[in-house]
Amino acid sequence: MRVYNFSAGPSMMPEEVLAEAREELLDWQGSGMSVMEVSHRGKPFVACAAEAEDRLRRLMGVPAGYRVIFVQGGAFGQFGAVPLNLTQPGDTVDIVVTGQWSAKARAEAERAGVRVDVVADQSASGYTTVPEPGDVSPTPGARYLHYTPNETIGGVEFGYVPDAGDVPVVADASSTVLSRPIDVSRFGLIYAGTQKNLGPSGMAVVIVRDDLLGRARPGCPAILDYARMAQADSMLNTPNTWAIYLLGKVLGWIERQGGAEGMAERNRQKAEALYGFIDGSGFYRNPVAANARSWMNVPFLLADPTLDARFVAEAAQAGLTNLAGHRSVGGMRASLYNAMPIEGVRALIDFMTEFERING
Repeated sequence: MRVYNFSAGPSMMPEEVLAEAREELLDWQGSGMSVMEVSHRGKPFVACAAEAEDRLRRLMGVPAGYRVIFVQGGAFGQFGAVPLNLTQPGDTVDIVVTGQWSAKARAEAERAGVRVDVVADQSASGYTTVPEPGDVSPTPGARYLHYTPNETIGGVEFGYVPDAGDVPVVADASSTVLSRPIDVSRFGLIYAGTQKNLGPSGMAVVIVRDDLLGRARPGCPAILDYARMAQADSMLNTPNTWAIYLLGKVLGWIERQGGAEGMAERNRQKAEALYGFIDGSGFYRNPVAANARSWMNVPFLLADPTLDARFVAEAAQAGLTNLAGHRSVGGMRASLYNAMPIEGVRALIDFMTEFERING
C-alpha cells in the first residue's frame, strides 16, 4: 500500500513518475538495459541530461548568462564548494543564520579559511523567526551573501530575497526549489539537493551566473570546480545517471501540473489547510512566527508531549509516515513538498482530529 510520506527528505515522489520508471527499469529506450547501465557519454543519455537541463531552465525561467550543473554530494557538498569557488583564503563572506542548515554552511565556510560575518542570527528566537528585510545588510567587499530560504528543521521560511546590492546572493534552495516561481536573476548562485522537490537523493543542481565562474582556488578539487563542470556539461566524471533521469521525469510532471505557478497554488492550499487546522486547535501548536511559516515543513507540538510516540505510531498505522520531528527539536513535522497531494494533508488533518478527540 502506498502511504503518505511526510519525510523531510528523501521525500515523497510523484506516483506516476515512479510508475514510468518501473516500466522502463529493465529496458530504457529499447536498449535492453536500464538507464543505470547505459554509457553516460552515449548519445541517448547525453540527450536525456540535456532535456532535463532544458526543462529546469524553462520551469525556473533561468535567464541567459547562467550555467546549470548537476553535481554529486547533495547540498552539503555545496557548503564547501561555494567558498572554494568564490573566495580566496582570508576573504570575507556574509551568512544569514536562521537554523541548523545555514549554521552548517557557516561552519564549512570557516573551514575553507574565510572570514564569516553573520549579518543576521535568529538563534535568540530558537530559530522560529527570520530577520526583517532591513536587518540584512551586506559587509562592504564581501564575496557573497549566503542564506537558506527555507530551514527544514525549524520550519521557517523567508518571504523575500535579501537585497545585497552588488554582493552576489547565494541561496541553498534545497527545500523550496520549484515550489513556486522565483526571479533567478536576483541570485549569483542557487544550489539545491534533489531529494525534496526534484527527485531522489545523491545529487544537487547548481545554477551559477557566468561571471562567477573561473574563480576557483588553485587547490579546488576538479570535481568541485564549477567552471570545469560547466565546460564538461556536468560530465567531468561519471554522473549520477539515475538521479538525472528521474530529475527529468519529475520536471516533466511539474510541467504537467502547471509549472512553478501550478506548484505554488498547490503548495499554498496544502499549507493553509494544515496551519488553519493547527491554529484552530487547542491540542496542537505551531511554534514558528506567523510571518516566517514554511510552506514546505510544518512543525507542530502536542499539548501533552508524552503522547508523541503514540501519535507517530498510530499515524504510521494509518498510512501517514515520517511525522516525528527532527531529533534536535522533537515534536512533529509534516513536510509538504511538491509531490504531496492535498489528499494527504486532508488525511493527516482527519487523523489529527480523531487523535485529539480520543486523547484531548
